[in-house]
Amino acid sequence: MARVFLSYAREDLETARKLASVLDEAGQSVWWDRHVHGGANFSTEIDRELKDAQVVMVLWSPTSIASAWVQDEAAEGRDSGRLVPASVDSTKPPLGFRQFQCVDLSAWAKQGQREPVENLLEAISKIAGEDSPATVKESAAPRTISICVLPFVNLSDDAEQEYFSDGITEDIITDLSKVSALEVVARNSAFTFKGKVVDVKEVARTMEVSHVVEGSVRKSGSRLRISAQLIAGDTGRQLWAERYDRDLTDIFEIQDEISHAIVEALQLTLLPEEKRAIEERGTSNADAYRFYLMARQQWIGGTFGDLKRDEAIARICQQAVQLDPNYAEAWALMAIAQAELRFWHGKEANALPAAERALALKPELPEALCVKARYLEEQGQQEEANRLIDAALLGNPDSWEVNREAARMLFREGRIAESIPYFEKASALVTSDYYNPAMLVTCYESTGDTEGRKRAARLAFERSEKALASEPTNGSAIANGAMALAVLGENDRAREWIERGLLLDPENLAMRYNMACALTVALGDHETALDVLQHYFETVNTASQIKHTEVDPDFVRIRDKPRFQQMLAATKERLGIAETPTMKVQPVN
Repeated sequence: MARVFLSYAREDLETARKLASVLDEAGQSVWWDRHVHGGANFSTEIDRELKDAQVVMVLWSPTSIASAWVQDEAAEGRDSGRLVPASVDSTKPPLGFRQFQCVDLSAWAKQGQREPVENLLEAISKIAGEDSPATVKESAAPRTISICVLPFVNLSDDAEQEYFSDGITEDIITDLSKVSALEVVARNSAFTFKGKVVDVKEVARTMEVSHVVEGSVRKSGSRLRISAQLIAGDTGRQLWAERYDRDLTDIFEIQDEISHAIVEALQLTLLPEEKRAIEERGTSNADAYRFYLMARQQWIGGTFGDLKRDEAIARICQQAVQLDPNYAEAWALMAIAQAELRFWHGKEANALPAAERALALKPELPEALCVKARYLEEQGQQEEANRLIDAALLGNPDSWEVNREAARMLFREGRIAESIPYFEKASALVTSDYYNPAMLVTCYESTGDTEGRKRAARLAFERSEKALASEPTNGSAIANGAMALAVLGENDRAREWIERGLLLDPENLAMRYNMACALTVALGDHETALDVLQHYFETVNTASQIKHTEVDPDFVRIRDKPRFQQMLAATKERLGIAETPTMKVQPVN
């Protein structure tokens, strides 16, 4: 008898109830959220049952595809080898899950045919067999050691060196995540403590971990001082600590030593393949590594839609690959920036050579696959583009770039509801990201989720305001903050932000676009929205942005207005874009 965790959307409750009953009759032990007892911590109990299950069975339907909860539970099953997917009504699984054979239950649900259920029972039996991950888990010692690596504090005289301390923290998290006997809090969760004075024992309770790592980095010229310590979460007792005073060229050795020392202090044994994985670096050149971290910090924390930022990233990565021509990650990041230059800014940059170089060095590197997918989408090869995004999600489901690209591609196909889990995941992965929460405002507006829209608006505003505290002229943050303010009912303040942004950064097309969205959707000022869009239409020079404009549900209220149609037609004629039927997205009342 297998322990089956059943994941479904609330709209499919009756189907889930019937299926659970059928599986129970067949001798399977099925857990679903109807088993949560009164007074229980809902999330905690679901997490426990999900981890204990031998099989994670997911019911795909149009509504479950749009559910972030179902997506997360399905990802847990996929990543642990326990996933058994089923389709309620022949629904195609979402991106990231199409490589798995999906049992079609539509004949059972509609005509009561037994064969689909038998196929499902056979799949459950195979997953829960003697060689399944769940069986191995039962015979092995339980994984009770868990750890949260707090962001290392930048003690350098130059505050700009924070990119370096953040990069070191991320690499240590990645290294420890490769140890099978250790559970590691993800980067996005650990970095919520960045810049805060914290009590280690409170961190351990909040993150539900047994241990915490904290440290600091001081960089001065070519010299480094890195301090790190491992602390018991229950007592606050220091279990290990070390200070490294070395040259910058020793950075990789220091990271290896820290990771190995933590593993040793926890009395864990590294498998040979885990030791090799920890010691494998994208480069052995310390300066190339430094340039890569600098470029990545610009990519994650810079101004979205800013030409100078994207040019700087490509330029910095060029320095990195000159120092180490075999640095695949640097080639991939260069390709991402060059793709932005081409598809957003209309520059002559060609990102394909850098992407191909990255893939030649590391086949299936997810970020490089995303760049190739973007070119294929532009060429109208949507199916092949989706295949590459599937592969990228499978290769690294926790990549910010991959989730961002998957969401954007689905959005531009008009599959708004399906894009939501990926926008949500991207928003969670990088805590400085205000762009994807702002996109969620649009998505939840389109799907009629008022609470989701307000939640996303609050997050977008919080992050936009934080970005503006360090860069007051950040036009993209001003525009996204204005949209959020309008959604939250602060109309006068939203208009003030729009006025300020247009004075500070009038040439920022991304800012103008998002301001127009705020004006037409949240403020109901269609004429001013068209005024703001005029310079956008006169200046934008990439077909991909016009495609985005045509499907964006934020413009449903002005899309049929003669002025909008005239500006769109003139832009298409200027760019030589063939006329295609414009997708109609109906407003939600």
